[in-house]
Amino acid sequence: MFVAAEPFDDHLIISVEDRVGPNKDEVLGKTFIPLATVERRADDRVVHSRWFNLQKPSATDIEEPKKDKFASRVHLRVCLDGGYHVLDESTHYSSDLRPTAKQLWKPPIGILELGILNADALTPMKTRNGRGTSDTFCVAKYGQKWVRTRTITDCLNPKYNEQYTWEVFDPATVLTVGVFDNGQIGERGSNGHRDMKIGKVRIRISTLETDRVYTHSYPLLVLHPSGVKKMGELHLAIRFSCTSMMNMMSLYSRPLLPKMHYKMPLSMVQLDMLRRQAVNIVAARLTRAEPPLRKEVIEYMTDADSHLWSMRRSKANFFRLMSVFNGLLAVWKWFGEVCMWKNPITTVLVHVLFVMLICFPELILPTLFLYMFLIGLWNYRYRPKYPPHMNTRLSCADAVHPDELDEEFDTFPTTRSSDIVRMRYDRLRSVAGRIQTVIGDIASQGERIQALLSWRDPRATVIFMAFCIVAAVVLYAVPFQLLIVMAGLYVMRHPRFRHKLPPVPLNFFRRLPARTDSML
Repeated sequence: MFVAAEPFDDHLIISVEDRVGPNKDEVLGKTFIPLATVERRADDRVVHSRWFNLQKPSATDIEEPKKDKFASRVHLRVCLDGGYHVLDESTHYSSDLRPTAKQLWKPPIGILELGILNADALTPMKTRNGRGTSDTFCVAKYGQKWVRTRTITDCLNPKYNEQYTWEVFDPATVLTVGVFDNGQIGERGSNGHRDMKIGKVRIRISTLETDRVYTHSYPLLVLHPSGVKKMGELHLAIRFSCTSMMNMMSLYSRPLLPKMHYKMPLSMVQLDMLRRQAVNIVAARLTRAEPPLRKEVIEYMTDADSHLWSMRRSKANFFRLMSVFNGLLAVWKWFGEVCMWKNPITTVLVHVLFVMLICFPELILPTLFLYMFLIGLWNYRYRPKYPPHMNTRLSCADAVHPDELDEEFDTFPTTRSSDIVRMRYDRLRSVAGRIQTVIGDIASQGERIQALLSWRDPRATVIFMAFCIVAAVVLYAVPFQLLIVMAGLYVMRHPRFRHKLPPVPLNFFRRLPARTDSML
C-alpha cells in the first residue's frame, strides 16, 4: 500500500525482477501506470483486475513507449482507495477522521474559531547586536488546513492578533498550535537555517463548551537534553460553535474511523508505513508553499517521532496506568477496612445494604446507575474551567535522569559510544527482566486455571471434580439468594472469627502445576 495525493499526476512503477544471484537482481520488465487512470473505490467492493504491458529495461520514454520495447504482460489489481483515512499525525492527537473520498464526507457539525493573540516572555533563540532575541511565528493545524502567522522579528513579546476558522466534523479531534523561531531571517546560527521549536499547545475540541469563548494563556514547554524548559506563554482565544446539537450528540455513537478500517482493517505495520509516507508528502507540499513550512516544523506538529523508545514516556505511561486503577484500589482498601470492622457503624450499614440488595436484586442496577449519576452531578461543581495544557508532572519531565533524556534525543540508529550504549542496554535489560517476571506470573495463574481439569495433577483434579459435584447439588437444593447472603456475611465476618493463614481455596490454587517446569 502507498499514499497518493491529488492531483494524481505521478506514476506507479511496477518492475518484475529475476534473482540471478546473491544480492543481484535482473530487471525483466517495467510498467508505468498513471495514477489518473487508476480506478477509484470508496467501499469494500472487489476491483476488476487488468493486464498491463511490461517494457524492457531499455525503454525510457514513459508517455510513448515504442512497440519493440514490449517485453510481456503482468496481471494486477490496482485501485485508489478512498474509504480509508490516512493518518499523518499521531493517533492520540488526530485532527481529522474523515475518509479521503470527498463523496463520503458528512456535513460539518460546527465551526472552530481560533484567535492567536500574543506570546509573552519568550526565551531568546538567537543573538543579534549583542542581545538575545527571536523571530517568531505560529503554526496551527486542524484537519487538512494548515495556517501560519506572519513572522514578528526581533521581539520576545510578539503580538500576532490573527484569527482563523475551521469546519468541525468530529468533536473527538485535536487542534495543535505551535510557536517557532524563524531560522531564515538574519545570520545563520548554530542550528543553521532550521526553524527552532519554542513550544506547542494541544486543545481537544470535545473539552470545549459550545459557544463559549476561552481566552487563556498556555505555557510553552519544550523538552531539551538538559531537561524541560518553559519557553514562554501563548495567549489564545478559542470558540467552538455548534450548528446542530443533535448531529453532534449522535456522533458519539458512531465509529471513530471510516467503515473501511473495520471491514478491511490495516495492520499496525501498514499504518506506521502509511503515516510516514503521508508526513513526507505533506512536508514536500508545504515546503513549496508561500511562505514555506520546513520539514522540521511539520514533524514537530505531527509528532513524527512519537513511536521512538523513551524511558521517560514509558514511566509516564506506567504511572498513568496506575492512576487509572487508583480508584479500584481505593475501593478495595475501603472494602478491606469494612471487612476488618475498622468502623463498626460503616460495616453494619454495608451489611444492611448488602442484605437489602440481595433480597431485592432488581434494585442492584438502578442503584448503581443512580450512584454514578449522583457522582457526575456532584463533580459538575468542580468541572475544569479551561482546556488542559502540557503537564510536566504527568509527563515525568520534572525529575528525569539526564542520561534518559540523552537517550531520548539520540538518533536512530544510535550515534553514542559503545560504552554508553552498553550501559543503556543493561538498564533496559533490567527493566525488561522485571516485566518478563510479571508476565510469567500472570501466565502461571492462567495455566493453573487450565490445570484444574487437565489431569496434570490427578489428585488436584479429583478434588476439584468432587467439589464441582457437591457445589452443583448445593446450588440446586439451596436458594441462590441465601448462598449469596451467606458468602457475603462470611467475607465480612468479624476479625474475631478470622485467622492470618491464607484461605483454603487459595492454598489449593497455589499448589496447582503450571508449565514453568517445562521452561528452559
